[in-house]
Amino acid sequence: MKIAQKLIVLLILLLPALIWGQDAAPAPEAAPAPTLDKGDTAWMIVASTFVFFMIPGLALFYGGIVRSKNVLSTMMHSFIAILVLTLQWTILGYSLAFSGDNPYVGDFGFVLLNGITDETLEGTIPKYIHFLFQGMFALITPALISGAIAERVKLSGYIVFILAWATLVYDPVAHWVWSGNGWLFKKTALDFAGGTVVHLISGIAGLAAAIVLGKRKGEGPALIAPNNLTYTLIGAGFLWFGWFGFNAGSGLATNGQAARAFVVTLIAPATAGVVWLLIEYLHTKKATALGAASGIVAGLVVITPAAGFVDATGALLMGIIVSPICYGAILLKGKLGYDDSLDAFGIHGVGGAIGAVLTGVFALANYIPEGVTRGDQILVQVISVVATGAYSIVVSLILVFIIEKTIGFRISEEKEIAGLDSEIHGEKGYII
Repeated sequence: MKIAQKLIVLLILLLPALIWGQDAAPAPEAAPAPTLDKGDTAWMIVASTFVFFMIPGLALFYGGIVRSKNVLSTMMHSFIAILVLTLQWTILGYSLAFSGDNPYVGDFGFVLLNGITDETLEGTIPKYIHFLFQGMFALITPALISGAIAERVKLSGYIVFILAWATLVYDPVAHWVWSGNGWLFKKTALDFAGGTVVHLISGIAGLAAAIVLGKRKGEGPALIAPNNLTYTLIGAGFLWFGWFGFNAGSGLATNGQAARAFVVTLIAPATAGVVWLLIEYLHTKKATALGAASGIVAGLVVITPAAGFVDATGALLMGIIVSPICYGAILLKGKLGYDDSLDAFGIHGVGGAIGAVLTGVFALANYIPEGVTRGDQILVQVISVVATGAYSIVVSLILVFIIEKTIGFRISEEKEIAGLDSEIHGEKGYII
């Protein structure tokens, strides 16, 4: 009897194996662990350096357009961004943008690069390089805003603003679009290198700040007379050079997509520059150096979200489309009465929005997610533009208002008239 009981107990214990053991499907093989690719790593180090080079390029581009009494202060806006936002990105920003599973903002998992070692990978590259490359985007994006408010802001107010804006706007929006858990990423929004994340939200923030702070002091042509268009052209060239890394590096790999992104980053701005000069000549009978530089940057902006998704034809068409729209947006600011000093909104805000929508129009079919029609994709692109733009303008308006009412954002009228270089930095850009 005891033997029979033991057999019954043994049969019960073995029953699951007898029923399912032979017929059960084999467990799926685990995906191979990512391994370091030296080629990808080397390219991403180079691409990160390219993007960093854009920041002094931006300083030259903006610095050449303002009046001579403000050239240093305007260029300092870009360099100050490097200093303070490197610290913000290291301490908190990278974590808010790329950690956690919340669809709206990251957690504190990567604060001070916690948990990242020499062996930690992001795909096939070290996590440190991902931090570095994405950090270059985080540095230049708030600096773009300075173009809308140049020649009239306190340095302290500017520093507080870009730190708060990076934390409350840039980092969450980067999470929405580029983190695998972000809500716009899950809605299949396409933004290869930052049409919404970089250009739209910075241009919109610049518009908000320009509206709250009001116009610069001064009247007539002297108010908008560039001090050194040589700087501006060189700056545009540096920006274009760096933009090859900005766009072609955004796939985080050395492959055909990166090569195509590199190619279209040449085609779109060249096309936009030609169209801009043509429009300008038809409108004013002049083809200016500032117009050429503006057209090039507009073309760079419009191709940014699409760089990894479109071919040469798409890039050509996007370059043709963006210039008349951005040119018109710049003309419109005079009629609407806001003072966007260096056309940050007219080029980056408008160009970024156009590029994001046109990405859905011209993206190659294999980049449209399975089960999503092109019409659906265009709708998603529009949603991403509306959501990111609305979020940026609301938060930016609140931040500018609070800073202006507390520590002060706009410089005093006397100091503005005297010039920010001497009044803020005690220096002059030019010794005469």
